[in-house]
Amino acid sequence: MSSAANVPDIRLVQNNIFPKYSVTLDWLLLPDGTLDDSQALATAVCIALGTNALAAPDDVLPDPDSNDRCGWWGDLDAELIWNGWPIGSKLWLLRRAKINPASAREGSTVMMVENYIRVAMQPFVDRKVCSSFDVWVMRLISSASSCRASCFSAMRGS
Repeated sequence: MSSAANVPDIRLVQNNIFPKYSVTLDWLLLPDGTLDDSQALATAVCIALGTNALAAPDDVLPDPDSNDRCGWWGDLDAELIWNGWPIGSKLWLLRRAKINPASAREGSTVMMVENYIRVAMQPFVDRKVCSSFDVWVMRLISSASSCRASCFSAMRGS
């Protein structure tokens, strides 16, 4: 077994430094040149958390000079066309946000991160792609937070 066996088929790296936001993707290919899909759930989670969900009309956008609510055009009629769901998370809305404590009027930024992750992960449970998930978010320093999301395999049989 190669050392790459436990690595997802896609690695998503985000650069959140203003103004040069970017995402880099690396694909893991099998020796025959086909895409390694053995970590499909990990890939789907990377996509769900690493892409921008459509902001609601009342969401505060990170750039006050823009009205771009992001999202993906493929979300339009996704359920009707391919039994899908809107893809992405609203984590991007926190791109320029101040990290607030729980006592802040706007609410805790750490809780906002956790809630955005939970909303992005819930369709996996709703569609029985996984049976459950856990989210852990912690403020590291005054200007950064760390988070981890774990998906648990869907139950088979019943």
